[in-house]
Amino acid sequence: MPADEPTASRLAKAGVRPTQQRLLVLHALAEEPHDATAQDIYARLREGEARVGLATVYRTLALLSERGIVHELAHRAGETCYRLCGPGHHHHLVCSSCHGVEELRGCDIDPWLARASRPHGFLARSHTLEVYGLCAKCAA
Repeated sequence: MPADEPTASRLAKAGVRPTQQRLLVLHALAEEPHDATAQDIYARLREGEARVGLATVYRTLALLSERGIVHELAHRAGETCYRLCGPGHHHHLVCSSCHGVEELRGCDIDPWLARASRPHGFLARSHTLEVYGLCAKCAA
């Protein structure tokens, strides 16, 4: 999480009440270098003896995702992963081996998307992109 934007402030900007449980979940996710599943976050909170139930973790992550505070990634079979990203539009490079995630800034997809959508009479309003492959470490 960017150091210049405190957790409670991030929640408030998104219209989310900063409850203790939400702050704990968001702080735990902020400690992840790449992304984490709800189970990962729950385990981290339990190690720290936080009193947050698994259902609360799932509900909190769903709310934070809905409000655009965290991003959902679907690169692990059967599990949704969550990532606390920097501000602004971006995409993700996802390592299929170690599950590392890097933010990819500088999106030039909009012009191509408009051209590709036009023949179908489709008006694209937003997009996300996850590129899967191997990071430099895993490819070596």
